Amino acid sequence: MNAEIELKLFFLPQYQESLINKLDSLDSSVPQGKRRLANGYFDTPDLQLRRWDMGLRVRGYDEHKEQTIKTAGQVVGGIHSRPEYNVTIQADSPDLSLFPATIWPEAADIAAVQAQLSCVFHTDFNRRTWHVEIDKSVIEVALDIGEITANGQHQALCELEFELLSGDTQALLTLALQVANAVPVRLGKASKAQRGYLLAGKQKPIALSALEFLPLPTPVDMNLHQPHQQELTATCQVLLETALERWQLLESMITEEVDNEACIALWWRMRACIRLLRMTLIQFGLLDTSLSQWFMNIEHQLDFIEEAQALTALFGSQKGLVNRLVEGSTLTRQLQVQFDELKLTEQLPSLWRQVEYGQLQLAIVDILLNISAGNIPLNNELGLQQHADRAQQASWQAILDAMPLDKPMGGEDYLGCARLLDESIQVGQAYGALYEAKPRDAFRAPWQDIVLGIKTLACYRTLNGTAQQLGIDVSEWLEEKQQSLLFAMESSRQNALQQTVYW
Repeated sequence: MNAEIELKLFFLPQYQESLINKLDSLDSSVPQGKRRLANGYFDTPDLQLRRWDMGLRVRGYDEHKEQTIKTAGQVVGGIHSRPEYNVTIQADSPDLSLFPATIWPEAADIAAVQAQLSCVFHTDFNRRTWHVEIDKSVIEVALDIGEITANGQHQALCELEFELLSGDTQALLTLALQVANAVPVRLGKASKAQRGYLLAGKQKPIALSALEFLPLPTPVDMNLHQPHQQELTATCQVLLETALERWQLLESMITEEVDNEACIALWWRMRACIRLLRMTLIQFGLLDTSLSQWFMNIEHQLDFIEEAQALTALFGSQKGLVNRLVEGSTLTRQLQVQFDELKLTEQLPSLWRQVEYGQLQLAIVDILLNISAGNIPLNNELGLQQHADRAQQASWQAILDAMPLDKPMGGEDYLGCARLLDESIQVGQAYGALYEAKPRDAFRAPWQDIVLGIKTLACYRTLNGTAQQLGIDVSEWLEEKQQSLLFAMESSRQNALQQTVYW
């Protein structure tokens, strides 16, 4: 049995040669050659192995055949650690009896599973490998180019895997960051097996419920020497791991979503995860200049989301605004032109072409590993509750400064506060589980209503701008609607600002 510890990165096909050149040029890099790998993944019709969190494949290369089973493991940030068992075979199908009996769940009928096995999908690719020595550790780097096939369907495969052969896990990150500094890459969440099951129709598409409140750790045993340190360390890990994992999952969901309005909602949520990462690093004193610049660059590239949200809403949930106008069809055509100009399907590839994208993801994994190893001590002067109270209060003060009770606010004022409100709500999501539900939810409700109002104001602004381009005057009608909405929003804001805080 081997304990496979690896880090997986994805990349666009156009960067294959750049990656090869980079890996060839690394100090202490020894090319191991190329080979064609043909892999068949097996399971039962009811996916018994999948339900046991196991992956079974038969791999062929040269004249050699090998069956491998991977059992349940763990993921810390982007580092995957999973036990695997390999057995040389002669046949094209696996023989479960050749694996150790101890790997199976108690009372499992392995003979019955064996009888039902069939190949679910294939992954066939060219693999080029290197052995790289770094910081007294040895890492095997594998660059895979090929495809996944199932039921006559095909999906491209472009992956870079870093597997620790000996030494310290930290070396994986050190090497991956060296590569990411030169070539655009990104963290790879889905394994070949996960993608294969999905392509074969044996797995439901990824579904991810909207983030409510994060499951923060319970207070640690007060007999520990540093209870505050332990509480804060565990909390920081939960916040970073949750946001990073959701970022990757939402990215995958965006690539699959065909409804434009639903797609933009996913973009909105993905950006929220990126902002949550940034705010968490700030709160724990971990945001340095380089990280701050990477966040700034990436979030700037997500500025299209507001315009896209307004446009898709005008085609969907807010289409009544356009349809009731005499010039509705003319406006709809122009709105469609504006939406097409955003090139929504190109937005993710555009991000993936930026080196900062992968650098930021890997830097967060690096921070997580160092926190877990105790290499980054966090301030232990405050307990978790005090830390959360301070974060909530800082966020609240920013709202009070931007939206003071004695200052009337117009449409542009509210639109200018959109980001601040979004971030404040996320702070509440991060630490909300620590507080009593009733006062917490009552406090947050009017602010969530105001956020919805801001999105509607954005629709009014977009529609008015489009109408002006076409020489259509709808300003008086929209102004009347906006004033009605602002009256309700101002009433909500006045009430919200006078609430008693729940922390």
